[in-house]
Amino acid sequence: MQLGLVGLGKMGANMRDRLRAAGVEVLGFARSAGARDVDSLAELVDRLSAPRTVWIMVPAGDPTRDTVTQLAGLLAAGDLVVDGGNSRYTEDQVHAELLAGSGIGYLDCGVSGGVWGKDNGYGLMVGGAAESVERLMPVFDALRPEGPRDEGFVHAGDVGAGHFAKMVHNGVEYGLMQAYAEGFELLEAADVVTDVPAVLKAWRRGTVVRSWLLDLLVAALDNDAELAHLRGWVEDSGEGRWTVEEAINHSVPAPVISAALFARFASRQDDSPAMRAVAALRQQFGGHAVQQASHDSAG
Repeated sequence: MQLGLVGLGKMGANMRDRLRAAGVEVLGFARSAGARDVDSLAELVDRLSAPRTVWIMVPAGDPTRDTVTQLAGLLAAGDLVVDGGNSRYTEDQVHAELLAGSGIGYLDCGVSGGVWGKDNGYGLMVGGAAESVERLMPVFDALRPEGPRDEGFVHAGDVGAGHFAKMVHNGVEYGLMQAYAEGFELLEAADVVTDVPAVLKAWRRGTVVRSWLLDLLVAALDNDAELAHLRGWVEDSGEGRWTVEEAINHSVPAPVISAALFARFASRQDDSPAMRAVAALRQQFGGHAVQQASHDSAG
């Protein structure tokens, strides 16, 4: 089995290593010269044997669109392109139609596993034609975790289904992380609990809230019991927003995922204008105490 891989960042490079360990021949291309096996997309395509398969692992948006457009001019009928990045599912049909004009197949694949996937395997959610999925099954089997295939891989539906499934997966992830984070803060705030990291560690076996995310939180607390070296500022990758937008579009209530997304927005505010307004209102109607903002004196 042979595969061209475009994008050799944290995920792509580890995927290349895992595939090679499973006996898959991988040629990798990246903009940085140090990590790549070929110097251009044209060389990558030229060195692959037909029918070719090229897997894209670059950032969503323009980088992915540009790569697909270039491949549409380089590949030939019977070849196959896989977008394994975090593209929005609405982009997939556009990419599939562009490639179909040259007889090139297309799959979208949501990939989960992070930096641990190289050793533990990746959860894979795929959208596209069944015959294309079957053709690439040796690659999927090499990437997924050991064990039953249906516990780490799914052919979720037609083009777009893989990225839609991954989008919802990441929305659920937002909610789970926020719940653990709020539990951590409450434990920290209560004087009655004297060893917060030990409490969380005790949840790892036998409890209904045990999970890999909990394991990772415990690992972080082992290094810094109060997480004092971190600032409480959290970015969102876009998929949480897309999940909330799709929940609105389909009239599906998603209060937990929505609240988790908004909590990330709040984390980026050193001094929330909304909470200043709440403080002002409480002072106005109830005479409640407020804290004055400190300003440098002009003289």
